[in-house]
Amino acid sequence: MAATVTIRLDDALQARLARLCTATGRTRSDLVREALERQLALIEFVSARRTARPFAERVGWLTDEDVFDAIS
Repeated sequence: MAATVTIRLDDALQARLARLCTATGRTRSDLVREALERQLALIEFVSARRTARPFAERVGWLTDEDVFDAIS
């Protein structure tokens, strides 16, 4: 079952959302849900990266390129 969440948007954000809905033919719910999913994924990624960083640094992985080189 889906939950309903109520949020408040200022006028500028509401106008941007309305324009994008019209331009893409998508609903407000679709766009807000997608934006929330992306933001939550970003927050989770940053948290995981922060947790893993000390372990990565111990093995000499200091940049994204170091990690990419090690796994590819």
